[in-house]
Amino acid sequence: MFTSLLCTFTLLFPLGHASLPLVINTWAFKNATAAAWSVLQSGGSVLDAVQEGCARCEVEQCDGTVGYGGSPDESGETTLDALIMNGDTMEVGAVADLRRIKNAIGVARAVMERTDHTLLVGESASLFAENMGFPAEDLTTNKSVNIFSQWLGSNCQPNYRKNVFPDPSQHCGPYKPRAMLEERERARHANVHSHDTIGMVAVDGDGHVAAGTSTNGMNHKVPGRVGDSPIVGAGAYADSSAGGASATGDGDIMMRFLPSYLAVELMRTGADPSAACKMAITRIKRHYSEFFGAIICANTTGHYGAACNKSPGFSQFHFMVSNSESDAPLLKSVDCF
Repeated sequence: MFTSLLCTFTLLFPLGHASLPLVINTWAFKNATAAAWSVLQSGGSVLDAVQEGCARCEVEQCDGTVGYGGSPDESGETTLDALIMNGDTMEVGAVADLRRIKNAIGVARAVMERTDHTLLVGESASLFAENMGFPAEDLTTNKSVNIFSQWLGSNCQPNYRKNVFPDPSQHCGPYKPRAMLEERERARHANVHSHDTIGMVAVDGDGHVAAGTSTNGMNHKVPGRVGDSPIVGAGAYADSSAGGASATGDGDIMMRFLPSYLAVELMRTGADPSAACKMAITRIKRHYSEFFGAIICANTTGHYGAACNKSPGFSQFHFMVSNSESDAPLLKSVDCF
């Protein structure tokens, strides 16, 4: 049955023209693509390319969903998540709930190269970063303060609490458990750009693969929340014997299915990247039919693809590609299904 499904997807999404080296990333973050491509063109490694591309988005605060000054949590604080993976060695470095440090992808690489660990979180991750020479800076901006103030003024809606109720003397919080809570409509998916990520895959001319992510998470998240971005196999995955993938969207749902890992393993069995992406999305869709999410995929021969789930307000997904054929970042899109 699996073989039949794989063949069907491959026929629906046949191989396109391959070209190496290659950079592919989520969303229309052109400057990030250009930064990564420039690294590859100057002889840098795929790890350098992914780090530089994601760092560019951190500096430019892409869509307000990457880097400092965006997605304040319930306390009004912006925290960052990032991951980088070496597809040659299968080493991973990741940080989550990072405070005070703007260059999250840089700290993730430091975790990979300066420790035997894979993931550091919270205040301890921030202290590690400071010990590694990363400057401590305020991640709050006027924009993030305004977002937080407006949220407080709306009785802390939308939020991500359930089966709890606030102190009746307060507009919101502190929250206490409640056995049953009346069903109420939450605006969780009202803004599909409230929880984006830059996810990037780079493949050089010899087929070496790296992947990475960077995000400031989800607007109004419960403090301490970690999404899919810094989780290996969920936010991103790279294996130089098969390819790389990265996901974006509702990380609380997507991380449960390790879509990036699944897509890479499907490519290993011969699936075209577009088919692998679609099958990874289909697996999630069976359980959460209207979830917001997308995935990009690239194999070691330079073929690439993407897929997204059709959900309210989200019918098409945009991503960027740069390869030796285009020699410049090109905006691509795929219709959601």
